[in-house]
Amino acid sequence: MSTTTNTSTVSATSAAPAKGPGRRTLSLPVILLIIAGALGLVSLVRLISGANDLTSVGQVSGALELAIPIGLAGLGGLWAERAGVVNIGLEGMMVLGTWFGAWAGFQWGPWAGVLCGILGGALGGLLHAVVTVTFGVNHIVSGVAINILAVGATRYLSNFAFDGQDGGSSKQSPRIDSITDITIPGLADWMQDLQARHWFLVSDIAGVVGGLVTDLSLLTVVALLLIPGTWWVLWRTAFGLRLRSCGENPVAAESLGVNVYKYKYIAVTVSGGLAGLAGAFLAIVATGIYQEGQTGGRGYIGLAAMIFGNWMPGGLALGAGLFGFTDSLKLRGGAENVHAMLLLLAILLVLVLAWQLYQKKYVSAAISGAVSLLLFVWYLLTDQVPSQFVDAAPYVTTLLVLALSAQRLRMPKADGMPYRKGQGS
Repeated sequence: MSTTTNTSTVSATSAAPAKGPGRRTLSLPVILLIIAGALGLVSLVRLISGANDLTSVGQVSGALELAIPIGLAGLGGLWAERAGVVNIGLEGMMVLGTWFGAWAGFQWGPWAGVLCGILGGALGGLLHAVVTVTFGVNHIVSGVAINILAVGATRYLSNFAFDGQDGGSSKQSPRIDSITDITIPGLADWMQDLQARHWFLVSDIAGVVGGLVTDLSLLTVVALLLIPGTWWVLWRTAFGLRLRSCGENPVAAESLGVNVYKYKYIAVTVSGGLAGLAGAFLAIVATGIYQEGQTGGRGYIGLAAMIFGNWMPGGLALGAGLFGFTDSLKLRGGAENVHAMLLLLAILLVLVLAWQLYQKKYVSAAISGAVSLLLFVWYLLTDQVPSQFVDAAPYVTTLLVLALSAQRLRMPKADGMPYRKGQGS
């Protein structure tokens, strides 16, 4: 049998996730079922609370725009960690993407900015690969150092590149031309009309579809296609199989001819490029300008979305969408929308309670029941929530979801573990 065949065989064995008892992956039908159930529940809450903006066209469009940078950062983390390298430096790579994207974008146009944003993030990824793969530095230490370095470097460079340039300053760039938006005529107006009727489920579906066909940036389309594209490359090609084997069992992979260092370098550089694309999206599409500190911790949130998604593209997309949805609620309707979310969380916890009772986890069920009761009381006795809670709602929601999903998570076996070339010989 040839070396290539042996490599593929062992890689397939080492890259296959070990399933614990009762563990299931999030297949496409399961993801669609979750989305359908969530939409029905949100529709019910909308009717009860009267918060009709929960699934409006503007809400969905805003949620998508807020979710894209988080999803791209999470996708970058997925590439790196599937090859066995923890990438805490996603935030810094996003910062590099915002700066380089804005620097090239205001001079040569938005698409040049997108390309330079990717290259800027990839440069950060390459640095992380050199430090962790070649020199064996702790992955967390390297990632934190890159985050600090990126902030300092972009602040220094802004003094020369932006200050005095058409309204730019040491903390922001000049205005960047926008990328073409797509609206499907006829369908967009029809969805807007259906959504405005506030019918149960029908109007909510119309709001979701309308948000996907109204003022949709071409870069948003590209970003959405990267999710199935990543799944296909990593799970349906020999290249992806070998890359994942480096994150599961690098010693076995190397012993049969896989160049582990090469695949780790490729994965972490691609990871940085995706984080850079996320940063460029923030600067060019979301705001049209670079501003110091505009990433706002989205690199870390992207990492959380990746963990929630169990290191899979589909689950990652759900996690990013959840954060984008709650963040958009904060911006549109504020206190009223977040007040309605109290009812939604209370109902979700009742469902969790029922499931925990079915599994005979009585202590967990008691906690879920108590929290659900408190949320119901809070919702019934108030009309709005404090502004501080409105600002914190996206982060609280993310933490709750991570806590509830923690039992089914399984990271790649060799993720973050030190590896030196020659261990497999």
